[in-house]
Amino acid sequence: MFASNASSEVKEGRTPRYGGGPHGLGDPDNFKLRKIEQNVVIPKIVRERAKYEKCSEENKVFGDCCLDTGFWMFYKCRTEVKRLNDCMAKWFVNEDFIKECRDQYLQERRQYRLTGIKKIPEVQKMKS
Repeated sequence: MFASNASSEVKEGRTPRYGGGPHGLGDPDNFKLRKIEQNVVIPKIVRERAKYEKCSEENKVFGDCCLDTGFWMFYKCRTEVKRLNDCMAKWFVNEDFIKECRDQYLQERRQYRLTGIKKIPEVQKMKS
């Protein structure tokens, strides 16, 4: 009726897939990226950093346009959103910037695995 604990136990000589490290959060010196990190987390960091660091002026102009026009913003702010999207698209294909974001993420993940304390993202600090 109940499954035995033998299937959930780690076999002798094998380490848990994502466990280990000083706090059981993974090996801090493992710099491999999981698919979710590579396909979701890193692009999110690239998008947020591009929007708030690299394209901050375009983002501000678009935000001001939206506040000024209200309901018709989707029509009246077309040029502003196009400039913002063009700027962000430029950073999405910049390999050096993507590598910088990947390295930043890996360093933050390593620090988390060492200490068990999550870092508050810079973008979140900027929004509030």
